[in-house]
Amino acid sequence: MWLLAKLGVWLKFYMGEADSAGIINVYLVAEHRLFRQMLVRRFEKRTDLRVVGEGSRSESTGEKISASQCNVLLLDSLETSFNTNLCTDILRNSPQVKVLFFGMEDDPQDFLAAVRSSASGYVLKDASAGELIAAIRDVAEGKAVCPSKLCMTLFKVIASEAREKRNGVGQTVAGRSRLTHRQRQLVGLVATGLTNKEIAAKLNLSEFTIKSHLRRLMRQVDAGSRHDIVSLIRATGQLTTP
Repeated sequence: MWLLAKLGVWLKFYMGEADSAGIINVYLVAEHRLFRQMLVRRFEKRTDLRVVGEGSRSESTGEKISASQCNVLLLDSLETSFNTNLCTDILRNSPQVKVLFFGMEDDPQDFLAAVRSSASGYVLKDASAGELIAAIRDVAEGKAVCPSKLCMTLFKVIASEAREKRNGVGQTVAGRSRLTHRQRQLVGLVATGLTNKEIAAKLNLSEFTIKSHLRRLMRQVDAGSRHDIVSLIRATGQLTTP
C-alpha cells in the first residue's frame, strides 16, 4: 500500500498535478552555483518539494520568478538590500508567494528589513538543511518563521512604535489646549462609565450642560466619541479619575 501511494504521488508530479498532491513549488535564489546545486539535490529527495527555478541575483528577475508560479521564494543572505527590494517587487505582483530569507546573520537590522519587506520567514546561517526544509513547509502553510533570538527584537520595535504613537497623540492633543479643572473632572467621570444624567447629578449641573461640555471637548481634541475623548486625554496625562 505504501508503494502504491508513493507511485501515485510521483505520477501526479510528472503529470503536472503538483498542487493537488500538496507539492510545494520552490524558486531558489543563491549566488553560489555549487550551493544551489547541493540544495536542489537535497530538495529532490523530498516528495513534497519541487524546484521550479533557480539562479543567482543577476539571473533571477521579478518577471522570471513570477512566471515560475512558485509557492515559496528562497532568498540567500549575500545582499539584504537586493533581497528586500526583490521581495517587495515579487509580492507586489504575486502576493500569494511566500518569501523565505535563509542563511542570514542574527542582525536585528537585517531581520527588521526582511520583516518590513513582507517576508514570511527568516532562517539563520547555522540552520540545518532539515530546519530549512521545515521552514519552507511552514511558510507554504501560511505560518511565520522567526528565530527565537530575534523575536524580542520584533516585540521591542512594536512596543517602541506604539509608545511613539501615543506620545505623538498626547503632544498633539495637549498642544491644542490644556483642559480646565472642570473639563478634567468631567472626562474623569466619563472614564468611570457614568451616563450624562449621572454626571449631571454629581456635578449639580443640568444634563444639557454636560452634553454641551462634551460636544465642546470633542471639537477641542478632535474626538469622534465619548470613548475617544477619554483615550486622547489619557494620552496627555491630564486624566484624573474621581
